[in-house]
Amino acid sequence: MMDLYTWGTPNGHKVHIMLMECEREADCRVHAVNINDKEQLADQVSPLVVNPKIPFLVDRHGADNAEVRVSESGAILIYLAEKYQRFLATEPLERFRALQWLMFQMSAVGPMMGQLNHFRGRQNDGDAYAVERFSTEVLRLHDVMEKHLTACSYFAGGQYSIADMAIFPWIRLSQKLGIAWQDHPHLHDWYERVLARPAVQRALLLPHLTLAA
Repeated sequence: MMDLYTWGTPNGHKVHIMLMECEREADCRVHAVNINDKEQLADQVSPLVVNPKIPFLVDRHGADNAEVRVSESGAILIYLAEKYQRFLATEPLERFRALQWLMFQMSAVGPMMGQLNHFRGRQNDGDAYAVERFSTEVLRLHDVMEKHLTACSYFAGGQYSIADMAIFPWIRLSQKLGIAWQDHPHLHDWYERVLARPAVQRALLLPHLTLAA
């Protein structure tokens, strides 16, 4: 049995997607942690992990039947991919393609889009420089993804992987942040194909669903 402490954020949805894609194998209780309620976050997550953030996974029966605790959404995706032997290739080249795009999301897409969303939401005249800076970088990142997807169906190549699961929830914010789909047709096509997956549709309802065998 696993326990996932999570909320309906892009980082939470990454892991929700992986769990729903592995629904037949996964035995997981989903605990909703309202990140806007600092007291709830402190009560539920702080006792379990040094850096109290969601998502956070506790696998009660990990390797050698030992309890395994995993923080950071990218690390959780890798852990689940290895646990269930799905969505991360074993062939070295394809595996590292997936991992490099996962790291691209963790180091660039998530932080830049998150900062832009934050500063645009403040509507503070003093934030003009920050909005311009992050808008320029978010557009550049979308151009990078668009160029990459002109040559392949998914980020790791021909197969859907944890890299796609990581990037997809952030791309749900693209139009809100001023990205024009007509300028990124390959990225938009990829987004629509991932969105159409039944597991993704179910994942976007979490954490209000409980996933348990």
